[in-house]
Amino acid sequence: MIRFLRLFFLALLAIVLVAVASANLQVVTLRLLPAEMDAFLGLSWSVEVPLFLAIFAGIVAGLGIGFVWEWFREAKHRTAATEHRREAGRLEREVKRLKDSRPEPEDEVLAILEGRGTGR
Repeated sequence: MIRFLRLFFLALLAIVLVAVASANLQVVTLRLLPAEMDAFLGLSWSVEVPLFLAIFAGIVAGLGIGFVWEWFREAKHRTAATEHRREAGRLEREVKRLKDSRPEPEDEVLAILEGRGTGR
C-alpha cells in the first residue's frame, strides 16, 4: 500500500512539473546585477533561459540553502550527542572495571543475583 502511494505521489509530481514546464516556456534573461550596476562596475553577466528552468533552479537553490542552514543549526545537537556517547562509553568501561575488581561474594545467592554464578 505504501509503495503504491509513493508511486502515485511521484507520478502526480511528475505531471505537475511537466505542466508547469510546458506552461512556462518563455525565454527570460537572468542578470547577475541590475543594469545600472553593470554599467558602473563594467561587469555584465546575463543568461537567457526558459522560465521553468529559472523557477526550478530557484526551488533547488532554496532547498539547498535550507538544508545547509539546518545542518549548521543542528551542529550543537550533534556535538552534544557525540559528547554524551563518549561519556556513556567511559562510564560503561568504569562500571565494568569496578565490577571486575570486586571480590567474589561468599554467599551463592548473592553471586547468582549479581550475575557471576558459582561456576558449578
